[in-house]
Amino acid sequence: MQTGRGNDPSSFDAFSREGVDFLADRYNRANRWVVADMIRRSAYHYPEKTALIFQGSCVSYTALEKACNRTANALIGLGVKKFDRVAVLAHNTLHHILAWIGCCKAGAVYVPLNYMLTGSEIQNCINHCRSKVLVVEDSLYDLVRGHYRAMPSVRALIWSGQGMGQLPPDDRFTEFDAWHRQYSDTEPDTVLRIEEPCQMVYTSGTEVGPKAVVMSNQALIAGYMSCIIDGKYDSSDVSINALPVYHSMQRDAFLNPVFYIGGTNVLMGPDINEILKAIEAYKATTLFATPTLWIDILRHPDFGGYDLSSLTKICCGASAMPTELLEALKKRFPGAGVYSFYGQAELASFHSVLKESGAAEEPLTVGRCGLNMEMRLEPDIEASVPHPGGAGEICGRGPHVMMGYYNDPGKTDDAMRSGWFHTGDHGVLDERGRVLVIDRKRDVVRTGHEGIASREIEDIVYRDERVMELAVVGVPHPEETGDVPIAVVIPARGANIREEEIVELCRQHLSSHKVPRKVIFVNDLPKTSSGKLLKREVRKQYRNVFSSVS
Repeated sequence: MQTGRGNDPSSFDAFSREGVDFLADRYNRANRWVVADMIRRSAYHYPEKTALIFQGSCVSYTALEKACNRTANALIGLGVKKFDRVAVLAHNTLHHILAWIGCCKAGAVYVPLNYMLTGSEIQNCINHCRSKVLVVEDSLYDLVRGHYRAMPSVRALIWSGQGMGQLPPDDRFTEFDAWHRQYSDTEPDTVLRIEEPCQMVYTSGTEVGPKAVVMSNQALIAGYMSCIIDGKYDSSDVSINALPVYHSMQRDAFLNPVFYIGGTNVLMGPDINEILKAIEAYKATTLFATPTLWIDILRHPDFGGYDLSSLTKICCGASAMPTELLEALKKRFPGAGVYSFYGQAELASFHSVLKESGAAEEPLTVGRCGLNMEMRLEPDIEASVPHPGGAGEICGRGPHVMMGYYNDPGKTDDAMRSGWFHTGDHGVLDERGRVLVIDRKRDVVRTGHEGIASREIEDIVYRDERVMELAVVGVPHPEETGDVPIAVVIPARGANIREEEIVELCRQHLSSHKVPRKVIFVNDLPKTSSGKLLKREVRKQYRNVFSSVS
């Protein structure tokens, strides 16, 4: 797209700020590097290859590119302008992908909404980001029914019937397919630049209230490149996307890098039977799941009834992987590499990865930094932890880092202090310079003398095969100056475990102050929709468990 001051020679000065901006806009279509062009480039290399499988239907890269262009033009037809926000409330559907890439092509900002929130919380997110358009899936309509009058910024409501096949409830909604199919499949002539925002993500808020993370094309593309290199992604990959696409790690560390490299993405939900069927049917090579979902998969009664030999990449993330689970995955999938990803939405969901080659010798580390990232530990002062055994907050820097928190300069400044992004995670430096035993700062059990990483205790408890899942948290004790650890355990189906057995197991492997003071058996634990344990809710529930102790 050629714009601006004609052929004035001074405009072409590549060594001035004004000239750089002029050239970037004038020749934008020739040399830009943005997420919007990802599907088009893969369509150039693999025009008839299957890009996406949804509800048994295959969509080629060429067809997907045309549909994304129609969606972008449809958004522009609604009056969406550059940097306007478009909110999407949907499961893992074709319409969700079209809305995401369509936003990028139109120059809008995609805002995925967590459907585990309440209607009021979703309303707050939409009002906070001032979304102009809201895409709603039929199966999620009840979440926002009755909230529209309280969303003054929303000018258009788009109805996706790909959840339950239902028609729009009234004429306030425009049906997605009828809306976007009337528009041209030619790419819109929008000037897009790598440093500009294209995505805004509300964090899951496992420790604090949700924050709106603004991501640029640069951060996302740099993250895709790191995932492709460090995760050994390939155009032959067939990736199962079972965790919510609104969740940044599923979307930005798996779905989009696979699109970028020209692989095939299978969209579905987290039903274990359907996951196992899909792996066998599509000869999937990659599956990403949280530790809790992997535990459920391995212990599913039909696990041995499917051919899962096509899997070459067993990927885990969103929370720390227990050592026992890592060993179980290597044993059950001997022909696959096991990868444990570590990252946050603020870092394009990828900071480091524990690769297959290092999993055996360093199972408690966060692995090696991604291709485009750096890592250091900071104690309470803004300096790097200098010696083995030192503990501090895990910090990262590199092109994956967010632009900032929307409309929150205070939190942005605090997170970006000293030239590093501060993750809020706690780590320990070992003698080889590796970062060990990650934990949320608040998940560190603060005793009267030192901090105990909850994961260290959890790894020991998981050695008992009768333990399905657990959370170790710190709670007050009237006879101690700080908190003490307790273990909240979900037993495996049909298992009978006694508290003293868990305590004795811990005594054999841990210092006395790390042994849980109490073991509580439950049927479930609070989690986000992406499978992260909500330890703050566990702490809240059992905060007064020792209140009767005199």
